[in-house]
Amino acid sequence: MIWAETLVVRPEIDPALREFLDLCITACNKTTWQPAGETDVRVFSGKQGIAGMIDRILPDGTFSIVRAAGAMPFGTYAADRLRVAAIALCLEEMTGRDVPGGHVEYIPDGVSRFHTVQPRDRRQLIATLHRIRAIHDGELPTHPLNAPCVRCKYREKCETARGHRLSDLL
Repeated sequence: MIWAETLVVRPEIDPALREFLDLCITACNKTTWQPAGETDVRVFSGKQGIAGMIDRILPDGTFSIVRAAGAMPFGTYAADRLRVAAIALCLEEMTGRDVPGGHVEYIPDGVSRFHTVQPRDRRQLIATLHRIRAIHDGELPTHPLNAPCVRCKYREKCETARGHRLSDLL
């Protein structure tokens, strides 16, 4: 049934992915999953100027994001923590209620983990939003420690750029 729905949504999908789907279903059947009350719910924050999508809202009112990647042995990936923090921030603004965190569902392993948003997650989110706004304003991003400059196709331009605007580089 799931494969039939997949073919409706993405008719051009590689038929070889059916085997991957079967592996995911087998992994997920080893545990009890809550059915979704709603799926693909758009959220936004007017204060922060961000919007996103919640993959699933569960009957208990919590949310989950669905990943097609395998789970870490413990915890959640940094990008997933950042996304949970952003969605929680949006939901708090939209509903006026505290949102302590959300689930990350790693489908290939059948693992669902609740991530409680930590202060460091919120700090990282705010710092990332500041960097994005600066880039949108045309500023050159600062080089992070251990930047992958050796592989960058803009290396020479970046090293010789005289301005402080992204348009000077690109």
